[in-house]
Amino acid sequence: MPLTPRPSFKTLFTDDAKAARSRAAAGMFLSSGDAGIAEIVAGAGMDYLLIDAEHSPLSLESVQAQLRAIAGYEPIPVVRIPENNTTLIKQYLDLGAQSLIIPMIFTADDARKAAAAVAYPPEGVRGIGSALARSGAWGRYPDYLATARETITLTIQIETAEALENLDEILAVTGIDGIFIGPSDLSASMGYTGEQNHPDVVAAAKHVIAKAKAAGVFAGVNAFNPDQAQDYVDAGADFVNVGADVALLARATEQLAAKWTTVDTATTSY
Repeated sequence: MPLTPRPSFKTLFTDDAKAARSRAAAGMFLSSGDAGIAEIVAGAGMDYLLIDAEHSPLSLESVQAQLRAIAGYEPIPVVRIPENNTTLIKQYLDLGAQSLIIPMIFTADDARKAAAAVAYPPEGVRGIGSALARSGAWGRYPDYLATARETITLTIQIETAEALENLDEILAVTGIDGIFIGPSDLSASMGYTGEQNHPDVVAAAKHVIAKAKAAGVFAGVNAFNPDQAQDYVDAGADFVNVGADVALLARATEQLAAKWTTVDTATTSY
């Protein structure tokens, strides 16, 4: 029986979707690696959920388990992969991750490499194995090879001073759907390690947002601080990553312990 691919991340940023929502898209990291937590969070009402395979102990199998847990719910799953690696990108696509964030994009060549990895020849270099994989529903998506790129969202991460210098050339690369700004790594590369809300870092992030929007590319940013998140939305951010499952659990358990024990746990502002 023919099936239809689920929407990918970029469908949140069509003119119709933005008009219907009347706000920036909101999402959060899934870092625990647990499919049960992914399913609990999926029912909470976020627009998207970002499975973090870069900074979390996630395997290909655990990412696929989370994708399956989220599939029965409304939020769109996005996967941040560990690195800009053509083989890894192929594997994540084949296991059914339609929306990818590629970290540490420094130059236009890096962006071109990522764009080529998510497209089949002749436009790209993605290896063909969809008939054996979840990506093509094991042959149940009609004309998948011809239409696969339409169902995929490629978002690249801008998070270094070098990337800022090369921003215009990066944004000119064909095949880039979106930009995700990582203020923590950006702050470190700018000499402000641990100060993701430093005025210079915030100004740089807003510069990226403005440039991306001018280039017709959607843009978002990581901002766990609500006031900072709203500031980025006011600056034109299309989406904001406003939390993480593990951070929410850490803060909630600290509050519980503070109320019922004598423990005083110190935390960071991240």
